[in-house]
Amino acid sequence: MLEKIREGSQGVIAKGILILVILSFAFTGVSSYLGSSTEVAAATVNGEEISNSALEQAYQNERSRLEQQLGDMFATLSADDNYMQSVKQSVLERLVADKLLDQNAAELGLRVSDEQIKAAIMSEPAFQTDGVFDNDRYQAILRQLGYQANTFRDMMRTDMTRRQLVATLVGSEFVLPGEAKYLADLQGQTRDIDYKVIDATPFLADISVTDEQIKTYYDSNLDQFIRPEVVSLDYIELDAKDLAKDVKVTDAEAQAYYDEHKANYTQAEKRLAAHILVQTGDDDAAAKAKAEAIYKQLQDGADFAEVAKTESEDTFSGEQGGQLDWFEAGVMEPEFDQALFALNKGEYSNVVKTDFGYHIIKALDIQAGAQAPFADVKEKIIAQLQDKQAVDKFYELQQVLADTSYEVPDTLAEAAKDLGVDVKTTPEFTRTNPPELFSNPELLKAAFSSNVLLDGMNSDVLEVAPNHVVVIRVNTHKAAGTMELADVRNAIANRLKQEQANEAARKQAQEAMTAVEASGVTADFIVKDKLGRFEQDVDGAIVNKAFAMAQPSDKPSVDTVALANGYAVVVLKKVNPAEGVDANLLDSLKQRLSAQYSENDYRAVIASLKAKGEVLYPVAE
Repeated sequence: MLEKIREGSQGVIAKGILILVILSFAFTGVSSYLGSSTEVAAATVNGEEISNSALEQAYQNERSRLEQQLGDMFATLSADDNYMQSVKQSVLERLVADKLLDQNAAELGLRVSDEQIKAAIMSEPAFQTDGVFDNDRYQAILRQLGYQANTFRDMMRTDMTRRQLVATLVGSEFVLPGEAKYLADLQGQTRDIDYKVIDATPFLADISVTDEQIKTYYDSNLDQFIRPEVVSLDYIELDAKDLAKDVKVTDAEAQAYYDEHKANYTQAEKRLAAHILVQTGDDDAAAKAKAEAIYKQLQDGADFAEVAKTESEDTFSGEQGGQLDWFEAGVMEPEFDQALFALNKGEYSNVVKTDFGYHIIKALDIQAGAQAPFADVKEKIIAQLQDKQAVDKFYELQQVLADTSYEVPDTLAEAAKDLGVDVKTTPEFTRTNPPELFSNPELLKAAFSSNVLLDGMNSDVLEVAPNHVVVIRVNTHKAAGTMELADVRNAIANRLKQEQANEAARKQAQEAMTAVEASGVTADFIVKDKLGRFEQDVDGAIVNKAFAMAQPSDKPSVDTVALANGYAVVVLKKVNPAEGVDANLLDSLKQRLSAQYSENDYRAVIASLKAKGEVLYPVAE
C-alpha cells in the first residue's frame, strides 16, 4: 500500500493514488464493518462473506486501473459484456484469495504490532519533508484520500499481515545458477536441418467433393456455422460540419467581423537573427572566456560573418556567417529572445548564456509587425463564421431531435420531419464489423442494447464526435443461430478439397521421409544450418518441429510436419550448442524464473487453502 502512496501524493497524482488505495481497501474486506445487509453475498469464504458492494467497489477500481493502462483500447474492450464479466470474475477471485490469506494468517497467529505500523508510516517518503516524517503532511494526505488515521492504520495492519504471510510462503524461492545456465543453453541452441515442402495446391485440380460429403460435414460440425447476431439500423444523423456547408456568409459580414477583431489579425514583428556560439562542454569558465575574447574581436572591428565562420561552434549556421532564421518573439529561449529583440538592425549583443552555451547575437534585419490585410484573412473569417453559425444551429436542432425522438419513441419519421432530414438505414452488420459511423464502442453498445433491439424504441441522442450525434432504432434484427447449408456450401466444399489436398501432400511427404530414412539422400532438400528458435525466413511449423525432434545419433532424425497448405519433411542433422551466454541474459533468466516460481507457489497456496476450506458463490433467487 505504501508503495502505491509513494508514487505520488499531491494534486492529480494523488487522485490516481486514491483509486489504487481504495482497491487495496476493497480487497481487505473491511466493508464488512459497514453493517449487515440482506443482499446475497458475492462469495462466502469459510463462513465469512464478501459482499456484493465490496465486489462492485473493487470491480470499479479495476475498471479505472485498466482504463489508465490501456487508454483508448479499453473503450473497445469495455463494450464487450463478456470481457467485462470475465474482469469482474477475476476481481472476485482476488477477493476470495485475499480472504483466504487473511484467515490463514489469523490461524497462524501472524500479527503486526502498532510499533511496526508506526515505523512503516514514519519511514514512508510520501509522508516526509526533507527526509523527516512530517505529521502535518501525513494528515493532509489522509484527508485528501478521504481516510481517518485509525481506518488507515487498520488497512495498513491488514495489508502488512497479508504481505508477511505471502513473503513467508513464496519469498524464499531462489534460482540455482545451473537452472538459468541450462535454460540459456537451450534457448541459444541451433540446429542444422534439411527440409522439403510438399505444396498441396497442385493436388486441388484433381479433387472433387459430393453433395453428400458436404451435407455430412455440415451436420457433423454445426457448431462451426453459428451465425452471429445481426442488426440493421435506421438512424437520423446531425453533424455541424454538414450544416456549415449550407451557411452563407457575405463579404460584408466578414468585413464587419474583421473590423471588430483586428487585434486577432496582427502579424507579429519578426527578426532575422545570426549568432556566434561557444558550447559550454565540461569547462564553463573556458567557454565563457572564449566567448568574451570573440566579443572583443568584434569590438576591435572584426567582421561578424567572418568570425562566425571561423569561431562559431554551431557548424551549420557558422558556414552561413552565423545566420539562423526569422523569429517572432517567444520562439527562442528567453535569454536569446530578450537579447535579440533589444537590438537595432545591424547591432550585436554582449555575451549571452543559454542552455546551449554562450552566444553573441546579431539582428541582421527587422520586419515590423503589421495588420494582416482583410483580403489575406477573408476566407479564414468566413470559415470561422460558418462554423459558429453551424454550431449554433446544431444545438438548436439537437434539442428538437432529442425532444421529438423521445416523445414519439416508436418511429424516427416525426423527428426527421421536424428536422427536415431523411432517415438513413445501415446495411446488416454484427458486433465485429460495424459501419464506420457505428464503430464507436458506446454507439455499438447502444445498437445491440435491449432498449433498441428488444423494446423497439428510439435510442437516446448518441455522440459520434463533438457536434456530431445520431439517434438510432432497429430496422431488422436476426438473433444468433445456425447458418443455412446453402449459405456455407461453397466454403465447406473448398475446405473439404483443401483437406483432401493436404492428405495427398501428407502421403507424398511420408513417401519422401521413408526414402530419406532408407537412403539418407536429401539432394533436392533446402539446407538450413544453424537454425535458431526464432528464425524468421523459415516456416514457423518447420522451426517448431526441428526443435521438437530428438537429437540425432548415428544418423539424422527425420519427420514430417503439417503446414497451412501442405506438408514438409524435416531432416535434423545436428544439434549445435549455444555459442557463449551473456551474463546479462543469465541475470534476466534468473529473475524471470524466480518470478515464475513465486507465482506458481502463490497459486499453489491459494489452491491448497481453497481445497481445505469452503468457498461458496451464492446466486440470488
